[in-house]
Amino acid sequence: MGADSRPDKRLVVAGHGPAAHRLVEAVRERDAAGTWTITVIGEEPRTAYDRVALTTHLEGADLAYPVHDGAVTVRTGERVTGIDRADRTVATSAGRAVPYDALVLATGSSPFVPPVEGADLPGVFVYRTIDDLDAIRAYARGRATGAVVGGGLLGLEAARAIQGLGLRSGVVEVAPWLMPRQLDEGGGAMLRRHIEALGMAVHAGTPMRALEAGEDGSVRRLVLADGTFLDAEVVVFSAGIRPRDELARGCGLPVGERGGIVVDASCRTEDPAVFAIGECAQVGGMVYGLVGPCFSMAEVVADRLLSPASTAVFEGADMSTKLKLMGVDVASFGDPFAGTDQGALGVTYTDPVAGVYKRLVVSDDARTLLGGVLVGDAESYGTLRAHVGGGLPGAPEQMLFGGTEAAGGDLPGATVICSCNNVTAEGIRCAVAECSLTDVAGVKDRTRAGTSCGSCVPLVKRILDAELTAAGIEVSTAICEHFDYSRAELFDIVRAGRVASFTQLVQEHGTGRGCDICKPAVASILASLGNGHILEGEQAALQDTNDHFLANLQKNGTYSVVPRVPGGEITPERLIVIGEVARDFGLYTKITGGQRIDLFGARVEQLPEIWRRLVEAGFESGHAYGKALRTVKSCVGSTWCRYGVQDSAAMAIRLEMRYRGLRAPHKLKSAVSGCARECAEAQSKDFGVIATENGWNLYLAGNGGMRPRHADLFATDLTDDELITCIDRFLMFYIRTADRLQRTASWLESLDGGLDYLREVIVDDRLGICADLDEAMARHVASYSDEWRDTLEDPERLRRFVSFVNAPQTPDPSIAFEVERDQIKPLPLEVKR
Repeated sequence: MGADSRPDKRLVVAGHGPAAHRLVEAVRERDAAGTWTITVIGEEPRTAYDRVALTTHLEGADLAYPVHDGAVTVRTGERVTGIDRADRTVATSAGRAVPYDALVLATGSSPFVPPVEGADLPGVFVYRTIDDLDAIRAYARGRATGAVVGGGLLGLEAARAIQGLGLRSGVVEVAPWLMPRQLDEGGGAMLRRHIEALGMAVHAGTPMRALEAGEDGSVRRLVLADGTFLDAEVVVFSAGIRPRDELARGCGLPVGERGGIVVDASCRTEDPAVFAIGECAQVGGMVYGLVGPCFSMAEVVADRLLSPASTAVFEGADMSTKLKLMGVDVASFGDPFAGTDQGALGVTYTDPVAGVYKRLVVSDDARTLLGGVLVGDAESYGTLRAHVGGGLPGAPEQMLFGGTEAAGGDLPGATVICSCNNVTAEGIRCAVAECSLTDVAGVKDRTRAGTSCGSCVPLVKRILDAELTAAGIEVSTAICEHFDYSRAELFDIVRAGRVASFTQLVQEHGTGRGCDICKPAVASILASLGNGHILEGEQAALQDTNDHFLANLQKNGTYSVVPRVPGGEITPERLIVIGEVARDFGLYTKITGGQRIDLFGARVEQLPEIWRRLVEAGFESGHAYGKALRTVKSCVGSTWCRYGVQDSAAMAIRLEMRYRGLRAPHKLKSAVSGCARECAEAQSKDFGVIATENGWNLYLAGNGGMRPRHADLFATDLTDDELITCIDRFLMFYIRTADRLQRTASWLESLDGGLDYLREVIVDDRLGICADLDEAMARHVASYSDEWRDTLEDPERLRRFVSFVNAPQTPDPSIAFEVERDQIKPLPLEVKR
């Protein structure tokens, strides 16, 4: 580039975190004339990366943002040490003096470490950077206990990370409940139940007094103000942040009373050549710690740098957030703390059994949504957040349960859909129209909506679908952004192409590494097609939580064991074995609604020995943990009952033994009643059978639960073989064509033509696939093998059944019980005295 064409403006950015990266991206995208040369100086030894997903670094995720183009100079491992505002230069740790025409301070924040005794002991860390995580991982090897100080967003992520390293983990929060900035007391209490159910101790409302060292001088336990303590060989502080404003202080720029570089609405300091963005900046008396506001500041500064006439200002930010913490959906939107003194009303729903808490805050006339909290079920988050400050489209209780789910086309244009990137509904609609976008990936690329935390993606898709439908364009049914196919299409690809693994599927037919939507869905498909044991090789990493240990996780970190009892029929000998196992391992026993016996309170390392005894007695897995057939319930039928007209128990056993282990998009339940009195409640099941004088009536697509549905009568007076054939084809057609996690009830309702169409497909063979469905079921029946028997015969699979990876035979000491009604029940996880 010749001297005459050299740009005459120099932009220096101090810091290279997410906000700095967004600023540079925005300037480069809009600076077509090449007005600015850009130098970025970051003290970390790597370029900018996604801090929102920091914990996934321990799982091998690549967090790096795309590298800036060659017009940007990035100096890593170097920091700005001083600013000369008169000469407009910055000094760096490498001894450089770098001139600037505009300087943007994006130095972020540092973790707050309370001034407590022992905070400098070996084994004490903060949780802020990739280097921090690498140091924690290295130090944790060979240690068994850990604790995190701070129960906010990042603190809970840190606790999850420590537990993932094989340490027994606890959380200490000075506030009375977890996530006090986002959740109300009820939401915090419900989140605590979920966290403790994962075997993690939670201590809230009690300040920490000190950290104590062990004999080797490193940290050994954490002492609380009330004298109780928590064993911890690794302690992580994640108790808040402090703005990195030392550069501003050093050159005389104003900072806030509690820290933060003071800037105006244009993010400019009192020096017109110096800006500040992100967590180091104080705008309107507030420091923002979420990625969305930081990105918005970067956009404002980019506009100001490129246009002297720009009026862009930072107008505050939507602090709504939705995330999945340790498998628990948590969301907060609007003002969840608005009280009666503001004329607000609260509408609250709590289901302690399901672990769900929902609260809406509405105006005194119940017409305007002010805010809310969702824990355990955040499906309605997108719609609710979109209506904050506006009129409710339905009654508050309907909004809580998704009864008035807004279509994408119904949202006002000014509604902020992606708070991380400040993208409105109108912005998405314009991008779809102007750029002829047809998929979510295109919308994300064009608008950045959904590219940060990802919580808005479902709503982005609804808006996209509404726009495409209005334009007469076929709407994509892609399962997620990594595959351009629906679950049904992926099923056919795997089946026809004999795909044997998720890696093969994503390499040949998808992009990226997959996500928590497509991975379990593909795992289910592979299992449905009989592709080996679910804990074999790569498949083990794809499974949902309960499948990891072939057992149901309970609230205190123990597991329940449910052996199969076909049709509820069991011999005295086998009943005695169950009783002896429960007695010898100290388990709680309960007769289930599906006519089985559930054994509660088993520690993870006990599961193989419990199952070894059950398998030796002839029991097999009841699949209570899987998306599979659970039970076929029955009455005693004509064998014993004077009203029975057919042998319902025999038919129930025949059905259960035929479909056992059949993996599906969702769990499956069935029942057989021996007469029209319906004692087995067959009409509330996915497939239910009721005896008649002439054979069997078949009912399909019923379910209980929160949204019960009565099953539809599909066929009457079937013979045994006709009944089996209809059920075979029904199940296989459902498995092939249903969406992920779709029950048979909603699947049938989604079929164009409903029950009549289903009858045409599996009885009249309208699609010509009945022979294929029959063959698929025959393969399943012939290839069935009990998952627990196979596990016990494989030493590699057994290696996963340990409480601590570094102490395989050590039971988790945090699990405790008390006795009630002559049986154990779990105690809450408490600190030891």
